[in-house]
Amino acid sequence: MSRMRIKKGDRVRVISGKDAGKEGKVLRRDLQKDTLVVENVNIVTKSARPTQKDPRGGFVKKEAPLHACKVMLVCPSCGKATRVSRAYLDSGKKSPRLQAVRRDSRQGLRRDSYDTASFDKVQ
Repeated sequence: MSRMRIKKGDRVRVISGKDAGKEGKVLRRDLQKDTLVVENVNIVTKSARPTQKDPRGGFVKKEAPLHACKVMLVCPSCGKATRVSRAYLDSGKKSPRLQAVRRDSRQGLRRDSYDTASFDKVQ
């Protein structure tokens, strides 16, 4: 199990496999299995049994989990796939504690946990 630096809501690009080159938003992630579910990527067909809600049953297309090593984060400013590193900021509180933030390796921009619209330059 590795430390996954991709979070729910991030925009990612698939770099290998049958869906290489496709982009999508992360819908959910599983830290124990190190997998992600990305919208409109890795679509599989499942057979569904008839239920009271859907009396006909049939085939259902849905997104399947994808291993985290097969995707890279997309930089929102330049639109290219990039690695993610960690940077430490001084939190400004009384105790000299450092706050860890995610950082775009390509341009050094700070990536807040779920907000991809606000960026700050991080050393």
